[in-house]
Amino acid sequence: MADNDTIITEMPVDEAWRQLGSAALGHIAFVIDGAPEIFPINYAVDGHTVLLRTAPGTKLFGITVNPRVAIETEQYDATTGWSVIAKGTAEVLTDDAALEAADEAGLRPWVPTIKENVVRIAVDEITGRRFRFGPEPESVPEGAA
Repeated sequence: MADNDTIITEMPVDEAWRQLGSAALGHIAFVIDGAPEIFPINYAVDGHTVLLRTAPGTKLFGITVNPRVAIETEQYDATTGWSVIAKGTAEVLTDDAALEAADEAGLRPWVPTIKENVVRIAVDEITGRRFRFGPEPESVPEGAA
């Protein structure tokens, strides 16, 4: 049986930031009226913040009503994978300098829609884990040693 300490490992914070910055596609999650919502997003990392663009709709409404959000991204292949979760507070940026900063960070919509609203997430917690995939081990019957 494999040791769980080698199957799932925690990333150091600096590595979690690097991985978050290496993947431009993820998910944003937040709560509206007591119900969880999650949406795919493309984003850019700028320092210890995450930038995204959005059009008017559920994402923009949700971020405005409840600015506490989580961002998740992951990558995997047949044998290994990793996941990073960043939690923070979202703020809709309204000035022209914000749009310019988003452009400079390389943030562009991936789908051909107009997304003039720039959101900055000030991350206050980031965690990451690496996984090694394989078959499920056989369980040991209770009382057997």
